[in-house]
Amino acid sequence: MKLDDWKSQIKRGTLEFCILLMIRRQPSYGYEIISTLERYPILAAKENTIYPLLRRLLKEGYISSTWQESAEGLPPRKYYALTGQGQAYLEAMKSEWGGLLAAIEELQGGKCDG
Repeated sequence: MKLDDWKSQIKRGTLEFCILLMIRRQPSYGYEIISTLERYPILAAKENTIYPLLRRLLKEGYISSTWQESAEGLPPRKYYALTGQGQAYLEAMKSEWGGLLAAIEELQGGKCDG
């Protein structure tokens, strides 16, 4: 397997987790989420990946959305926020993530570098 393929698989499995972590702090709109993820090359994703994921999270009840007017006279933006169900899901994901990192650290024979 090529390294790029492996990185793509990692990204697919962690984008949902990362998005929930981001909007847990404060509601965010789609482009803001995409821009934040772009700061981390391994997590960078295009609209055709992020918006379907946001729609699925909405449908599953993990996030909610509201339209908010822009102060700059721009069109309204759809903001996404974590629901109570989403918070519980995120806590479960954090626990699993911690277990995964611990296992990787142990397999590496010391502190996990990633």
